[in-house]
Parts: sequence; structure tokens; C-alpha cells
Amino acid sequence: MGMVSFEFHFDFGSPNTYMSHRLIPGIEARTGVKCTYVPVLLGGIFKMTNNRSPMEQFGEIKNKPEYLQLEMQRFIAKHGFDKYQRNPHFPVITVQIIRGALVAQEEGYYEDYIEAVYAAMWENQLKMDDPEIIRATLDAAGLDGGHILQRITEQPIKDKLITNTQASVDRGAFGSPTFFVGDEMFFGKDRLVEVEEELMRQAGR
Repeated sequence: MGMVSFEFHFDFGSPNTYMSHRLIPGIEARTGVKCTYVPVLLGGIFKMTNNRSPMEQFGEIKNKPEYLQLEMQRFIAKHGFDKYQRNPHFPVITVQIIRGALVAQEEGYYEDYIEAVYAAMWENQLKMDDPEIIRATLDAAGLDGGHILQRITEQPIKDKLITNTQASVDRGAFGSPTFFVGDEMFFGKDRLVEVEEELMRQAGR
């Protein structure tokens, strides 16, 4: 039996990716498959696929935004996301913090970085496109904010994010959260049940 691959193509700007991040440890524990987090730029995916955020797409439709809000509330209640708070600065421009994830990945503190940034965005309501707030948040998490902010200006880091984003679109992605179990793609936090079933199937469990 080969290794089952489980990828989460994420950007920090979406509350749905935060909720997915909170649910992934349980899926890993139940399936025995570790998830690989792949940083992508959601704005870049939208441009490449001619997609728009739900807020833009559905903002004018009668009853649909209210329904989406209701679904969100149900999901929050179901999973007990008691720390979740809407970010008042939404939409936050995520290019700095998602490049920072690539620095963290390269330097070996990836999980700590991802956790610190998700908590800042969707629990502590911070404006995570302000370099001073990014620096302070990372410093408070025991990471070197100044160093990370310096490294995100490096061309190889910028290029890696573009490559990741393009590769995600080439595999079928049009938004985030997108999950791949082997070659099977799933979109949205509401598909995590199917993601888990597919992981079990491929792992032969």
C-alpha cells in the first residue's frame, strides 16, 4: 500500500480555510494520514480562473448572502469554534503573510507560523496586512517577525508562491480551501466529510 497524499491548498484570508485548519488535526488522527499544507495566493487563483469572492458574486442576490451566513453559523456551532471572530479588516491583503508561510516552511517552523497567523486573523481580529502588526504578532509567537518580513521580499520566495498558485490552478483549483487526496480534488470546508471518506478509502482502512 503506497503512501496516501493529503494536501490542503490554503491562504489565510478566508474564514473557511481557518475552520478547515481547525478540523484537519481530527481528520489526521482518525485516518492516520498527515496533511501537507500548500501556500497559495487566493487573489492569484481568482485572477487565473476568473473567479470572484462569494461576497462579490452573491452580494446582490436576494436571500443568498443571508443563507450563506446561516450555514456559517451552523458550521461554527456544530464544531464549537468558540474562538472564531469575524475579522473587521476583511478583506485582508494576504500576500505578505502567505509568503511568510513559505519562509517558515523553508526554515522549519511552519506549523507554529501557520497557527500564529490563523489565530491572529480569525480569533484576534488583527489587521494582518500591516507590516508592524505582522511583526508584533510573529514576535509574540516566538518567531522573528523582522527577519520573516525581510525574507518575503526575496525573489525566490515570491516566485515559489507564484509557482504554487499556478500549479494549484493547473490541478483544477478555483478557490480555497481546496483539498487533494491523491488526485481527487475537493473544494470547501463542507467537503471535509468526503475528504475523510476518500482518505480512508485510499488508505485501505
